[in-house]
Amino acid sequence: MVHSRTIWRLALVLTGFVLTQLPAQTALAHFQELIPSTDIVPDEGDHKVSLSLLFTHPVEGGPVMDMGPPEQFLVRLNDKKIDLRPALKPKLVGGKKAFEAEFKFDAPGDALFYLQPAPYWEAAEKHFLVHHTKVIVDFGAGEDWDALIGAPVEIQPLTRPYGLWTGNLFRAIALKDGKPLPNARIEIQWINDAGIKIPADPYSTQVIKADQNGIFAYAIPRSGWWGFNVVTTGQIKAPDGQMAKAEIGGTIWVKTIDLK
Repeated sequence: MVHSRTIWRLALVLTGFVLTQLPAQTALAHFQELIPSTDIVPDEGDHKVSLSLLFTHPVEGGPVMDMGPPEQFLVRLNDKKIDLRPALKPKLVGGKKAFEAEFKFDAPGDALFYLQPAPYWEAAEKHFLVHHTKVIVDFGAGEDWDALIGAPVEIQPLTRPYGLWTGNLFRAIALKDGKPLPNARIEIQWINDAGIKIPADPYSTQVIKADQNGIFAYAIPRSGWWGFNVVTTGQIKAPDGQMAKAEIGGTIWVKTIDLK
């Protein structure tokens, strides 16, 4: 009969073997930022909103990754789509390529800004990253905030994605090819502009799963900009013409402020 201590030692060896075979996990989650200067444009003023396009790790405050020229950058407003690529201006952040743009409302409406970035090659993980990203900005409308842009992977809000208080429950549906994605994995990060020290890796990227209907919810614990990214996998064509693995995400940004 095998001694219990021998079994215990064998279990430790096997556990160590299994752990060494698992892929390394990193706390640094890539997030495509598409951040407007405001989520609600006031009635007074010039009715302009500026937008910052940055590919980075929001909670850690970096590093920033180079962005190529976006494949799509547009706004959906009052059932019309306007190509905003001509409005893009390159900028450097931490020595890396990013973009900015400005948009002026000529009529009330909920503007859905959408970005399809150029594929980013993640050498460490040997795959491409493409995060289809959107943000909704309101100008005196209060309608169309749940409109879809038709991205391959997309989040449709069930909670109005602006005018949110800290602590509100944000609910949404994860979609792939326009259909609910059951048990979808959603990664969540906050733009840490306060320089808060994160106590441990799991606090950096919050992870939740959608239900069988693709619906998920998250109670937002702090004011600021929060990104929700539905993570899927697929393949895209590399520059050499070969198909390569890709992380294809669908991201939405929402902002909360404290109730004072």
